[in-house]
Amino acid sequence: MARELIIRAESWPLARPFAISRGVKTAADVVVVEIDEGGARGWAECVPYPRYDETIDSVTAEIEAVRRAIEGEVANAEVQSLMAAGAARNAVDCALWDLRAKQAHTSVAELCGLGALKPEITAETIGIGTADEMGARAAELKSAPLLKIKLDAKDIEARLDAIRAAAPDARLIVDPNEGWTAAIVAEKGAYLKSIGVEMLEQPVPAGDDEGLRDIESPVALCADEALHTSADLERLQGKYDMVNIKLDKTGGLTEALALKAKAEGMGFGIMVGCMVGTSLAMAPAQLVAQGAKIVDLDGPLLLKEDRNPGLDFTGGMIHPPRPELWG
Repeated sequence: MARELIIRAESWPLARPFAISRGVKTAADVVVVEIDEGGARGWAECVPYPRYDETIDSVTAEIEAVRRAIEGEVANAEVQSLMAAGAARNAVDCALWDLRAKQAHTSVAELCGLGALKPEITAETIGIGTADEMGARAAELKSAPLLKIKLDAKDIEARLDAIRAAAPDARLIVDPNEGWTAAIVAEKGAYLKSIGVEMLEQPVPAGDDEGLRDIESPVALCADEALHTSADLERLQGKYDMVNIKLDKTGGLTEALALKAKAEGMGFGIMVGCMVGTSLAMAPAQLVAQGAKIVDLDGPLLLKEDRNPGLDFTGGMIHPPRPELWG
């Protein structure tokens, strides 16, 4: 029952340009890994991220470098030492989990001791635009229970006021993607609290966040770009209240579950997030999202078209994947 590894790149156009503080995306460029063995197929998707010096070509090369080991029946635990944390390892790790579940005629959730997965409320994201544009988008999403707002350092209050007016009942979280300074965090904290913002995600650059230790923020601060694996947790204490776990940062489900357990034990609140990808990228993250304080797995909702079958996002919730998708 020899294994076969298949790697391919795909590009999924977005429904509309998506702007964050670092730039604008018009498509989700992903790498898909398939591992076939004995009539069973496991597969998974990763999203190379330029912020971490990843490209389609670099991620493909990382996976090709361990082709012999993967086709030689390497297991998830061995992948952790063979590959560095990042998008490439994520695709391999999650494909191996899917393959193992298919071969055992069970689910990955059962293999991980989680039992049946439950639906979770997921954030729906509003990209950066003018105050009027962001308010109009909020009006379209006003029935969503949780909105995530992308911001840079401009027109912070005008944009958020427009969103709050258009979606008065939605829970709000804000993500400047490292675009603020500690001074802005301190200055805007009371305002954010007053309009009901629950959490501020990675407001300052990951390498320049020591100033957060001196701020008594009335809004929870969450580490995103500053957190990749469980090895990062100790240096985040005293600066952040929460951590955002993304499989493309942890290098797969195996490390993500270990990171979640360690972070909870250290008193961090858990957020589970994503890059912009298809439902195949979101499905493994749902195991980590179970019981998380904030779930942000709406990547497929930004696409012009998703995989078929994709995930069910009705009612502002992300529902467990069907077996033919993953897991």
